[in-house]
Order: sequence, then C-alpha cells, then structure tokens
Amino acid sequence: MAFKEINRIKVVLVEKRRTNKWLAEELGMNTTTISRWCRNDVQPPLETLVEVARLLDVDIRELLVPTKK
Repeated sequence: MAFKEINRIKVVLVEKRRTNKWLAEELGMNTTTISRWCRNDVQPPLETLVEVARLLDVDIRELLVPTKK
C-alpha cells in the first residue's frame, strides 16, 4: 500500500508557530503520538481532531488534505 498523506497537522502547527510538544501538553498526550500524527503514520480519532482544530483556532477542514481539487 502506498503512503498517503491524510492530515496537515504538521503544516498547521508550523503556520501557527506551535510545536508538537505544545500540542501534546494541551491534549495531555505523549509527544510520540503527536509526532506519529505529523508524519501521517497514524491518524488521530475524529474527536481528537476536533480538539486539535479548536486548540489551533482553525476550521477542522484545514487539518485535512482535500480529496478533491
């Protein structure tokens, strides 16, 4: 199966000048988990993605790679 980029969490963190460590602390999670999301190794649950969007003050759609151009 080919690697597929699904989320844009890493990009949005950079745009918002935030770090993986900051996000991990805000969510009460391990930095390794956040790092795996940023690399698109695994995807966060939808409920968590909603919380990430709230913390970064973005629409949840900004955290996802569009499926249509």
